[in-house]
Amino acid sequence: MQTHMRREINEIPEAVARLLERSAGDLAHAGRALRERDPAFLVTIARGSSDHAATFIKYAIELTTGRPVASLGPSLASIYHAPMKLAGSAAIAISQSGKSPDIVAMTQAATEAGALTLALTNTQASPMAQASSHTIDFQAGPELAVAATKSYFNSIVAGLALLAEWVDDDALKRALQDLPALCSRAVNLDWTDLAGQLGDADSLFMLGRGPALAIASEAALKFKETSNMHAEAYSSAEVLHGPVALVDYRFPVIAFAARDAAEASVVEIADGLAGKGALAFATSSRAGKASELPFVATGHPLTDALCLILPFYGFVEAWSRTRGYNPDAPAALKKVTETK
Repeated sequence: MQTHMRREINEIPEAVARLLERSAGDLAHAGRALRERDPAFLVTIARGSSDHAATFIKYAIELTTGRPVASLGPSLASIYHAPMKLAGSAAIAISQSGKSPDIVAMTQAATEAGALTLALTNTQASPMAQASSHTIDFQAGPELAVAATKSYFNSIVAGLALLAEWVDDDALKRALQDLPALCSRAVNLDWTDLAGQLGDADSLFMLGRGPALAIASEAALKFKETSNMHAEAYSSAEVLHGPVALVDYRFPVIAFAARDAAEASVVEIADGLAGKGALAFATSSRAGKASELPFVATGHPLTDALCLILPFYGFVEAWSRTRGYNPDAPAALKKVTETK
């Protein structure tokens, strides 16, 4: 019997197409608002998988516009009640449910502090949306599995589409229009060889750089959520500043490398770790000593990085089941986490 998680992974191509069609007007309107504001800097407001989506969007904005993007801790508003100075800025709040009290409080505080606030949510009639200047429904549809998949993916697509409208980036717009078909290919890639190699491993590192670091962070969270497996995400550069001391013989390392300016450096680190005996894998044809994992090259560095999560989702859902877990209902977790 197919799990909710597997069904929702398979629904991602359709969900992306739905977002690009149904939310096009709201994306264009919010993009115009960003052009008019011309923010000197941006901030993000999110937790969990949504925060990993925010990290991806942060890199995309910084790489494309040169505007710095910082993550705001929601507790600044909900616990510390710290006054913020956000005049001239824009804030992107991301939440599947739009209900968590701390996210809502920080979004409201950002609006009151002068930011142009943009809510990316799967629940348009939500408190977070009501606290925002503009709302983008990312159209993921119902998501029953506790571990987010299509809502994570679509929130990033919404952020990229918003960016494309803001700066009128034709190349990114074309890449997004091509994305549903590319997603259909990516969700069917087979990472079975990785499962066979991991064996009885109970800890591993996930590496990335730039937007792919956000993918590595999401992948590490999914290992924890679905399989009770310890996984940590690091920049492929940062891992050498201490964490590499834990990498011994056959310690698993998965390097998420996109077809972008960081690919060579990510692969170099993965190959170096493989040369020292680590069980290293990389999503790149440039891998030498590390084992290559299947990937879909999309022709654009941002969508290329984003699609790396799709075969991983399929792998980790199957991995969870083979280890005796239910990926739809991780222990001690709820679908909507309402923190204060």
